[in-house]
Amino acid sequence: MNPSQTTMRAVVIHAPGGPEVLQERHLPIPAPGPGEVLIRVAFAGINRPDVLQRQGLYPAPPGASDLPGLEVAGEIVATGAGGGRWRVGDRVCALLNGGGYAQYALAPQGQCLPVPRGLTLAEAAALPETTLTVWHNVFERAGLRRGELLLVHGGASGIGSTAIQLAHALGARVIATAGSAAKCLACVEMGADLGVNYHDEDFVERTLAHSGGRGADVILDMVGGDYVQRNIRAAAEDGRIVQIAFLRGAKTAVDLMPLMLKRLTLTGSTLRARSAAFKATLARGVEQHVWPLVEAGRIRARIDSMYPLVEAGAAHRHMESGAHIGKIVLQVD
Repeated sequence: MNPSQTTMRAVVIHAPGGPEVLQERHLPIPAPGPGEVLIRVAFAGINRPDVLQRQGLYPAPPGASDLPGLEVAGEIVATGAGGGRWRVGDRVCALLNGGGYAQYALAPQGQCLPVPRGLTLAEAAALPETTLTVWHNVFERAGLRRGELLLVHGGASGIGSTAIQLAHALGARVIATAGSAAKCLACVEMGADLGVNYHDEDFVERTLAHSGGRGADVILDMVGGDYVQRNIRAAAEDGRIVQIAFLRGAKTAVDLMPLMLKRLTLTGSTLRARSAAFKATLARGVEQHVWPLVEAGRIRARIDSMYPLVEAGAAHRHMESGAHIGKIVLQVD
């Protein structure tokens, strides 16, 4: 970082609304506090929570930057007191509490990960949010085991594509739902045993048929609404259903009797509001268990498209269209 440079380009949310409210501004470069590092951002991943924040539905937690952006990759240019293992010049990707749509971003040192060997910074920027979310929800909360069957909704999304690849790499079988034949094919190419086009097929019937009537051991859902009841129907006895978003709404009428009869676990989580200590522990687990699979080429950061920082609004339009397969990335530097 040029010592004389004091401002940076960043994308702000001018007011809650559509993609057009994302506007580029010049803002002061933040200074790292204790336990933080300052990253010169090369690429930033775009995630569904960014869209919700832009719409005014997912505010930044207290003390976090109000700029959108939850994951970046780049180079550390400054460290605060207690910077831990990281040094100026280290190339990292990081899970942020906010602020990724900018030339410089602060990250808690515990939420930084080394860029996996063999990956570009663009690929690395597409990993932190999805890998931490999937590892925690599918493997830590739901306890997916080798040989079990995972049903993942939105298989062509960033979260979905990571869940498919990680479950497949660790010996589970996977059924993925998606909204087109092309997306279903992409899911199979990433390791799913079966892709179900939810426009044309009933995923409950296909899951039960594929499993010989048994159902899915783990279900990862970001849809909500009427999917909650259908997930209960599609689950195997002693199955675990994990809710991580509600694209069709968080409120729905549900018959819970099958949950009792099948001894199901219905759980869920959100990552952004968790403590820095929790996210640091989660990051170390991902580094230990997931990064070797990434470096071995068994999990790939599938990038759908890349937009310059100034076109963040166009990137959001593309995400909201549902046409993407994999991650959308902003090129910042």
